[in-house]
Amino acid sequence: MSYKPDPALIPRVLTAALIGPAAIAGILWLPSAWFALAFALVLLLGTWEWTLIVGLRRNRFRLSVVLGIAALLAAVWFYVPHLQYGMFAGVGVVWWCASVLWLRSSQFANTNTLPHAELKVIVGSLLMLPAFASVMMLHESGTAGRHWTLFVFSIIWAADIGAYFFGRRFGSHKLAPQISPGKTREGACGGLLVTALVALGYGYTQQFALRSLLLLIALSVVTVVFSIIGDLFESLMKRHANLKDSGNLLPGHGGVLDRIDSLLAALPVFAFGKLMLML
Repeated sequence: MSYKPDPALIPRVLTAALIGPAAIAGILWLPSAWFALAFALVLLLGTWEWTLIVGLRRNRFRLSVVLGIAALLAAVWFYVPHLQYGMFAGVGVVWWCASVLWLRSSQFANTNTLPHAELKVIVGSLLMLPAFASVMMLHESGTAGRHWTLFVFSIIWAADIGAYFFGRRFGSHKLAPQISPGKTREGACGGLLVTALVALGYGYTQQFALRSLLLLIALSVVTVVFSIIGDLFESLMKRHANLKDSGNLLPGHGGVLDRIDSLLAALPVFAFGKLMLML
């Protein structure tokens, strides 16, 4: 099977070349308070796009949802003790496990009615709040917190790159044709393979004991499995709304939500798993 050239590859790479270094610099060098603000702004941009996906058309309604999520994020940051962030991560894990049932019943809430829009608005908080609490739990966790934060971002980026190229080169079996026809099983397997290699390399350079190294690889693979679920869930919501992308802010990538959908699922799973495994 030959490689299939993608005309969107060049703008995709150029956009990533701008965003990637900025994200890495923010993770490693910003104080946690500033990093929290930056990440919250990204989540709010994603929330703005989410309101369009779920069927809200009037800007004042969309803005009210964004402001509501902003208030909730601020409440988590200012009033929730760091030790309770794990509870939010656990809620996120439960939600993303439950979302598999929605993916299996892909026509659920597939009409543009007020009750369905209200349900999806509520779901938006289950996307944003656990991800925010989880990334802050990682970023604030001692001197290694910034490295752990960068690690989870890196495995998602690596999995995305691996899935893209493996899918273009070997993809022939659709992963979820009714939800996202462009994704293939071969691409998903390629992403998981690259993830395992990145986790192996990180654990080796950090001189992890064998048990910790194996746990890290397993947690990383599970995290990326959930990142795929997050990607598919956003794709399903866009299919409900007859949209190809959540926006057009990022050339070659679509909208902000298109870039963070995997992270929204991955962050709670990784943070909660790291807490439970005591890595």
